[in-house]
Amino acid sequence: MDKFVELTAVSKHFDTKKGRFQALADVNLSIARGEFVALIGHSGCGKSTVLNLIAGLLDANEGGLICNGREIDGPGPERAVVFQNHSLLPWMTCFGNVHLAVERVFGEHENKAQLKARTEQALNMVGLAHAMHKHPNEISGGMKQRVGIARALAMEPKVLLMDEPFGALDALTRAHLQDELLRIVGETQSTVVMVTHDVDEAVLLSDRIVMMTNGPAATVGEILTVELPRPRDRLALANDPQYHAYRTSVLEFLYQRQQRPAA
Repeated sequence: MDKFVELTAVSKHFDTKKGRFQALADVNLSIARGEFVALIGHSGCGKSTVLNLIAGLLDANEGGLICNGREIDGPGPERAVVFQNHSLLPWMTCFGNVHLAVERVFGEHENKAQLKARTEQALNMVGLAHAMHKHPNEISGGMKQRVGIARALAMEPKVLLMDEPFGALDALTRAHLQDELLRIVGETQSTVVMVTHDVDEAVLLSDRIVMMTNGPAATVGEILTVELPRPRDRLALANDPQYHAYRTSVLEFLYQRQQRPAA
């Protein structure tokens, strides 16, 4: 397996007023180039912590993280993050928000026309050519999240990191954006790591599903390989027995082997 992203014996703790909280312990995970990996588990199991470690937004206390043969020691343009909150700058248009990221990554080596073309291409990819000159307060929640995805894709990252990007959207918008993401990943062959609570989303989108144990000291419990052919069609999969078998495997892990402790 091509170990494009690799976490080896990674542990992470946070010092709080109540003492030390061990969020992760001995996490080992290898992700291949072009692979789509979903991280799933109960709230508080450290899914987002794993994502933030790969993004370089947090430092591991123990163990090592490598991306494309180099140690991860901070954020970098080769690892773009899409959060549940789109984090758009309200005073900039959709074009401006994407162009800002493009300029930071490619501004030293490309001229204005090239930067403009990159920005427009990213917005076209997520179907927002018609809205590129609108401000965030003029567009829907789903469209804002598309801008966030466009901004990340425009940086041509080696790894796209997504932290529940569709979690705040209504069911129909979420389904539409999941289908868009399937199409985009198919076109770009991106390596994607996505945090999700949604079992159906994980099975529909992923090549592998990494199931996390409950915290504290959460770790990788099981990894399920999803061998459904691509391109995937949610309507065709609705009656697919293999799809339902994968779905059942994840549900059994979450609700039988990792029952959520009482809050």
